[in-house]
Amino acid sequence: MSGKEGWVRRFGAPVWLIAMLASASGAAAVETEAEDAAQDADAPTATQTETDTAPPSGPISIPPVSVYATRSPTPVLDYPGRVTVIDRERIQTLQPSSVFDVLQGVPGVQVQGGPRRTGQSISIRGLEGEGVVILVDGARQSFVSGHDGRVFIEPSMLQAVEVIRGPGSALYGSGALGGVIAFRTVEAGDFLEPGETFGAEIGVGYQDVNQEVMGHGTVFGRTEDGRYSGVASVVYRNADDIELGSGLTLPSDDDLVSGLVSGTADLSDALSITGSYLSYRLDTADPNNPQANNLVDSTNALVDRSVASDTVRLRIAYAPLDSDWIDLAVVPYFTRASVEEPEATSDRYLVREVNTFGITADNRTRFQLADSIDSVLTYGLEFYRDEQDGEDSDGAGGVRGGVPNAHAEVFAVFLQNEITFADLGFMPGELSFVPAVRYDHYANEADGQAEVTDDAVSPRIAMRYEPAPWVNLFASYARGFRAPSMDELYSGGVHFSLPVPPTYTTFVNNEFVGNPNLLPEHSETIEIGFGLDFQEVVLDRDLLTAEASYYWSEVDNLIDLQVNIPAACFGAPSPPLPPCGSGMAFGNYSTYVNVANAHLEGFELELDYDSPRFYAQTSFATIDGEDRDTGQPIGVLFPNRFYADLGTRIPEADLRLGSRITVAADFNEVADASLERDGYAVFDLYATWEPTGGPLDGLRLDVGVENVADTDYDVVSAGVSEPGRNFYAGLSYRLTF
Repeated sequence: MSGKEGWVRRFGAPVWLIAMLASASGAAAVETEAEDAAQDADAPTATQTETDTAPPSGPISIPPVSVYATRSPTPVLDYPGRVTVIDRERIQTLQPSSVFDVLQGVPGVQVQGGPRRTGQSISIRGLEGEGVVILVDGARQSFVSGHDGRVFIEPSMLQAVEVIRGPGSALYGSGALGGVIAFRTVEAGDFLEPGETFGAEIGVGYQDVNQEVMGHGTVFGRTEDGRYSGVASVVYRNADDIELGSGLTLPSDDDLVSGLVSGTADLSDALSITGSYLSYRLDTADPNNPQANNLVDSTNALVDRSVASDTVRLRIAYAPLDSDWIDLAVVPYFTRASVEEPEATSDRYLVREVNTFGITADNRTRFQLADSIDSVLTYGLEFYRDEQDGEDSDGAGGVRGGVPNAHAEVFAVFLQNEITFADLGFMPGELSFVPAVRYDHYANEADGQAEVTDDAVSPRIAMRYEPAPWVNLFASYARGFRAPSMDELYSGGVHFSLPVPPTYTTFVNNEFVGNPNLLPEHSETIEIGFGLDFQEVVLDRDLLTAEASYYWSEVDNLIDLQVNIPAACFGAPSPPLPPCGSGMAFGNYSTYVNVANAHLEGFELELDYDSPRFYAQTSFATIDGEDRDTGQPIGVLFPNRFYADLGTRIPEADLRLGSRITVAADFNEVADASLERDGYAVFDLYATWEPTGGPLDGLRLDVGVENVADTDYDVVSAGVSEPGRNFYAGLSYRLTF
């Protein structure tokens, strides 16, 4: 640690700029071409497209391509870090009920919040909330709430999901300490085969663990020359109470409608414009805090929650075919997410709404530095403004506790160079060197409060060495940061109420107190790893890939909510302690503070095998987190965990049979022994039938059983039971012309 810190302090950020400017580089594809490359990687395999007279050759599948890891299309095995791409076929096979179901099996990722759809959030490598950047088609999703969820998107509308693990601040700025999750929505090309121009798909689904019914319909089309294309889709879901593995039933009531409209116009060989609108509407009846296995009681009122989310995005891509200098993508967008919570048994209602206006512009320039040295320079700027409104009909002045009326603005510039030495001369193989740096300036302001401004420089450097075509070695160093949020800087109002002893018939309030002196969180992460890629290992046309890495991070000035309650509120005698009263004058308040200097480290492994007959997707992950000042566990930790998706294809019957298993060890990395939880093993079975010819061509049937043994197990925390045995089925039919 000391050697690395000394190197950084001696040379500082300028070395990153010098390294990149001295090597000045050149263009890869814009976002449009990048997405095409990603789709090509997920295109039908030879067994699906070649005729009987042309026997298939080559591997059955191709390693996926990442669009967001370097802002250029990059095979995941060539990225000097860790990124997982979940393609549309896998999403369909999972038959997810929520977007969080899609992320199962991704190493280093933990879904928090409990079984209810309305309270779930995501952590990556021990960091959650503002520590993870979430994008939908490049548009930032800035809604962050303690209890009301993190991202609102219907999983059946996804083309792919990318999970970039590790600090991504060098390209994505504040909040990417843990990583980036990028969702890509469907396009017409995801439904149409070559030569087809129009079609429609309808489908229904059911799962019995919460009596959820689902229906969806999609129309899609493109012109014969492919220059104009579009897709429109709508999904409806209705779900009821959740049957837990503990045998109890968790009250819940979801009514969800989501829609997507998207279109692309290739106005010339160089210019392409895509516009899209994504909508999500969810109405529920559940507790004010829907997380864990919470029930309605006097401190957690029943609310008729309404969730609304909208993302409007335009993408303008300009890439002249005869130019190596211009490969430009400009993405302006607007997102809105709001949660309204009127109490079912009173006139009180609460509102939190976050609107984001943003624009990102990046360009890629490519040229050769020498005959065997290629360079791709990616550079651009980003601006976005978050505006938050909070409301509580019972709050003083209508202010909602912990949700200040405030706004934040961020302006950033970034620069990255990918330099590849194809011929090293003195040693075999290929070497890549990827320095990157980003500068962010941010400003926060709330009604009646002082403006808080600061800036940050986030460098990253990574190297990849390929001594042979089947192996890649990499190492990286990155610095990340997270600016204090509007809530943390300016929170005010009531946090919660407490009954006063000894009669407990009167109540006092614990009140939020803002802290405008908060420091931003900073991290330094070193990661080393390797990737392997083998063909024809066991069977003809098979493919075996492996990726493994070990990381260790130092995170300084972690921001945490500190809750202070006078001992007298617990029944202790008052003198000489302060009496049980409301607010800071009585020591009854909550505030955000910089409290922790954390050390996080872990190991991640992904091993995938694919062949015409058999396939396997497996992962293993560990994580440890410790507060260096207290020695106590810190971060969103999870037990050592193994995941496997194993199956077989039976092409003679157009059938695929599979099973999934998750095995977790006992978990004791907790400050309180009562929070320890036992290990578990959960087993699923599934089958997919998809006829490839005849009158049933276009039909798809998915059936399965999750948690076959009806196991009672805890993922989020001790005592928070997950859903029990779940039978599900999905049926869809696609007709194309």
